[in-house]
Amino acid sequence: MARLSPHPAAPESGGTPDLGELLGRELSTAVVMFHEAVAARRGLTATENKALDLLARRGPVTSGDLARELGLTPGAVTGLVDRLARAGYAQRLPDAADRRKTLVAADVDRLNAEMRPVFAPLREAVEKLADGFTAAELATIEHFVTEVAAIMRDQTARLVEESRT
Repeated sequence: MARLSPHPAAPESGGTPDLGELLGRELSTAVVMFHEAVAARRGLTATENKALDLLARRGPVTSGDLARELGLTPGAVTGLVDRLARAGYAQRLPDAADRRKTLVAADVDRLNAEMRPVFAPLREAVEKLADGFTAAELATIEHFVTEVAAIMRDQTARLVEESRT
């Protein structure tokens, strides 16, 4: 079983990075840099791009919900939504269920048209990699990645909360 590093420093052995090192630094850096490159193609920041991804996957949400999901302050999200609206990627809509609320919605058709060709090579490469695993191994990988994502969301919320106090 792989040993997880307690911190992001290089492995004590000086040899091959352990699982914690790979997840904590190698994979996360690769993911962040990929999303920076994707966002830059559209004149956006990675945070703006991930906000659009969240809006596309979840549908319209309030600015407060978007702030919580992204780990940002409400003021930062107001500016972010303003920029996305000016760029034509998102809009504010009245909430039909509660007219006091405003929802933020992404232009999903535009996002799909722009992002499919960008992500197609990545999707194909990952599918090719997945072909080398059994169904049981893929189920384990899916479970692991899902749990790591949940841990990352929890840790992000913890850091945001700690910075507010």
